[in-house]
Amino acid sequence: MRERLIQLVEQELLPNVKLQAPVLNNPIVVQEVPDGWECIGRGNYAAVFVHRQFKGWVVKVYAHHYESVEKEVSVYHRLGVHPAYSKLIASGPTYLILQRLNGVTLYEAVHKGIPIPESVIKDINKALEYAKKRGLNPIDVHGKNIIMNEGRGYVVDVSDFYKKGRDRKWKDLVKAYYRVYLPFIYKYRLRVPYWLLDVARHSYRFYRRFKK
Repeated sequence: MRERLIQLVEQELLPNVKLQAPVLNNPIVVQEVPDGWECIGRGNYAAVFVHRQFKGWVVKVYAHHYESVEKEVSVYHRLGVHPAYSKLIASGPTYLILQRLNGVTLYEAVHKGIPIPESVIKDINKALEYAKKRGLNPIDVHGKNIIMNEGRGYVVDVSDFYKKGRDRKWKDLVKAYYRVYLPFIYKYRLRVPYWLLDVARHSYRFYRRFKK
């Protein structure tokens, strides 16, 4: 099965998918997807696809910054096997094949009013501590790359874990979880519209730049 999926990636997906990155530091644009494939996620560097015959695995295809593929592969090798992280199945010069982690992102959960239990936060805290012990630097961890499923938390993007520097996104999110989310949004089962979430996200970015 693994070899068949690699064949489909290299003979069907890569030659026919069209990705563009028109705006720096914004999600790439997926212009065309071949038959049998579905795009299930987009980031600033890559898009994630699933084939209808292999729904347990996903393919992450980079649109640029191809040198980052090898670095992300090295991150997965360092992580090894851990319940909060995906598993690397295979890789090529511009793609990775990973175990699919099912669930809803924290971002979507807040929007839809789906309760986020404290167990999810604790799972991610433990997962990030584990990554540090493996010699990694877990940065750029935020509500769009954390998913939850049946009360468990998972990290779906580790592509920046090899980088140096400090990052407060997760620490600030945890602080907001206890100070704002639990006493208000969780308690009253509120649904937060996308526009308000985007205002909060952009305001946070401005605040962090100002603090620097």
